[in-house]
Amino acid sequence: MTMEACDPIIDDLLGVVNTATAAVDPHGIITAWSAPAYQLLGYSPDEIVGKLGIGLLATGVPGPARRAVADQRGWSGKVAVRHRDGRQLDIVLCAYPLRDAAGRIQWFLVAPVAAGYADPPDDSFGHVGDRTIVEWGFRQAELFIVIYDSQTRFWRLSAGAKSMLGLDETDLRGRPFMEALRNPSYEGFAEQLRQVVETGRSVVYENYVRVPSEPRDHAWATSMSPIKAPDGRVLGVFAAAFDVSEQYWARQRLALLDDASSRIGSTLDVTRTAQELADMAIPTLADWASVDLLDSVYHGGEPAPGPLAGQVTLRRVAHHCVVDGELDAVVSLGELCVYPDFSLPARCLATGQPMLSGTADPDAARRAAADPVRATASQHAFHSVMAVPLRARGATLGVALFGRHRHAESFRRDDLVLAEELGSRAAISIDNARRYTRERTTALALQRSLLPQRLPEQTAVEVASRYLPASSQVGVGGDWYDVIAMSGTRVALVVGDVVGHGVHAAATMGRLRTAVRTLIDIDLYPGELLTRLDDVVARLAADHDGVAGNTAPLEQEAVNDIGATCLCAVYDPVSRVCTLARAGHLQPVLVTPDGTAAFLDVPAGPPLGLGGLLFEAAEVELPAGSLLALYTDGLVESRDRDIDVGLEALCAALAPLRSGNGPPGQPVLSSSLEAICDRVLDALLPEHPADDVALLLARTRALDASQVASWDLPADPAVVAHVRAGVLRTLGVWGLAEAASTTELLVSELVTNAIRHGRAPIQVRLIRDTALICEVSDASRAAPHLCHARTFDESGRGLFLVAQLAARWGTRQTRDGKIIWAEQALAAAPRGEVREGT
Repeated sequence: MTMEACDPIIDDLLGVVNTATAAVDPHGIITAWSAPAYQLLGYSPDEIVGKLGIGLLATGVPGPARRAVADQRGWSGKVAVRHRDGRQLDIVLCAYPLRDAAGRIQWFLVAPVAAGYADPPDDSFGHVGDRTIVEWGFRQAELFIVIYDSQTRFWRLSAGAKSMLGLDETDLRGRPFMEALRNPSYEGFAEQLRQVVETGRSVVYENYVRVPSEPRDHAWATSMSPIKAPDGRVLGVFAAAFDVSEQYWARQRLALLDDASSRIGSTLDVTRTAQELADMAIPTLADWASVDLLDSVYHGGEPAPGPLAGQVTLRRVAHHCVVDGELDAVVSLGELCVYPDFSLPARCLATGQPMLSGTADPDAARRAAADPVRATASQHAFHSVMAVPLRARGATLGVALFGRHRHAESFRRDDLVLAEELGSRAAISIDNARRYTRERTTALALQRSLLPQRLPEQTAVEVASRYLPASSQVGVGGDWYDVIAMSGTRVALVVGDVVGHGVHAAATMGRLRTAVRTLIDIDLYPGELLTRLDDVVARLAADHDGVAGNTAPLEQEAVNDIGATCLCAVYDPVSRVCTLARAGHLQPVLVTPDGTAAFLDVPAGPPLGLGGLLFEAAEVELPAGSLLALYTDGLVESRDRDIDVGLEALCAALAPLRSGNGPPGQPVLSSSLEAICDRVLDALLPEHPADDVALLLARTRALDASQVASWDLPADPAVVAHVRAGVLRTLGVWGLAEAASTTELLVSELVTNAIRHGRAPIQVRLIRDTALICEVSDASRAAPHLCHARTFDESGRGLFLVAQLAARWGTRQTRDGKIIWAEQALAAAPRGEVREGT
């Protein structure tokens, strides 16, 4: 059927409500009659079925219809029929031949009911026909209504559609949709038209485009319905579009706010949160966005209370443009910017209210004139700007600026409300990040102040260490390490990890480190030291349990969760024996001089704080030049890596230290410990570690035999003179004759004390190092005490004399008894021979 033939059908289908149908046999007898046919002509099926259909015609059968019947082909056209009440009706009639299985012909007649209505009975329209009224209504409709044919070509346009498209119906009729409009943004609309034609199903299509008659984009909801012939063929599409821009923007604002709830404040970082606010506004709300904060807020300090009056200095923390690189920022990220009191940001902060500004704002021109840089950048001037104060908990944090230069529309009041809501949500997150930054800075400062500021030089070992706090998302933890000099040139190496993060963990770490130093100062063995330290942690937990009830809910977890792990190693460079004990801590790694890396088998003790458990110690003789690695779990454990994999990676990072060039028996761990620390951290840690990391490396040394002299003595007072003579000879060999008199007196007092109050065997040992150390051991575990002797007391003066003569003195327990030792400073004495390896 040609488009010209369809024209009257489409015109009459404008008012279709339902369709009248009937069936006629080859003899012209009516065999079927539908309800709409009854509605159209007033005859019920009982009255009309079985009668000749020609009796319904008012003027006979048209000639074209006779020829079509004779040729047994379909026909459509206008005919005059007689209503049951005698009225004559002009209807559009379509006749289709139907052939059954026996080859007999029947005719199927179709007529639109609405098109056949006559003038209303009450004559209210002045004898104007229904079709005319429908036609006038369609032509005068201000709505966007268009009828397309089955090839999606324009066919009919309402008055509103002509106005919006800016074209007359005569310019568009018969032209394909995309050919007539030539706008790529309409391609989705055209595709929906084709889908309706192909599927025969109605759709509602929403798009956001600019129609030719409008200066800006609008949101449109278009209802597309198929126009079908009685046989079901789709003849065209009826499309009615409605402007839903207000609803569209309302949904967009709600979606933006919902998205902001999850995207702004994803981290506890001030800069990142500010950037998230700037990114959220582009491109939905603005073409440009920036966030400027008070410098104190940027560094985690206290914000300014209330609004800020007068000139204000802010730091640019974030900005974003709709097109990267299109606009050059007048203020670079991280720079300070001074806003005069008349500028939009300053006025916004002074009033504490969001503000709008446009090209007509005299302060904008004044600001550009006062700033040559801004004057140069005026080619990129915004035609509309919003300023929103960032305030949280009654304090001012900064200001957010939003500008438009690509959007044709200026900001409206609804946009300002949306920007204010975004700024309000971002301000809370920025203030949370600021508070966290302040707490983390405090905790980090506390943590670093409690860690060793520098590691003292030791005769026993060469040491290097690293401490890395966790990323800002986690916070400062309680990892720590220490290197403590002990009597007899021994050294204690300690690494620990306090449960939790933040100030509480750092403070607890400081308490434990102080307790360890105190316990080591009284020469406790590592196993006994951890037992005493376990009691300390248990008491701390008990004390905090009483405080937790008066603590804020967010702090209770940190207060109640008191626990720690610890590894303690004591190395003696004279015997080269290292004694180790651990409380819930990871095993240390030993790299021997031949480059072999392995974990030391140290008995696993429970974490500190459980109470009532003992800690076993292990003794290992280490070759001089061995490398001992102590660390916390943050080095080897992460979310993306199992701890076993991390431990293997640690050994792999330490094992390649063999030089491979020297002959067997020579030390191969020749790399500097600082370089080894860096290599291990680079190999094992991600860019932002999730937990604190403490690493302590110690390369062992051994005192040469020429630096140590010893004498085994019986419990006989007569041997005191012989010991003094031996000591004097040794000091002469060592070139320490100036210390002879003091040393002689110290040895005499300590040996006499051991003979009188101790038990055999008794041994005297001299060690020449940076100090001259005198040790006297016996089999008695009774420790002497310093006291003031009264006038007639015969004892009690020996230790007092030792305390006066020695720079340091003390007592330590051994497995077989005790040792009383005294040190003398040797200011000008050279360090003795120290063997780095074997």
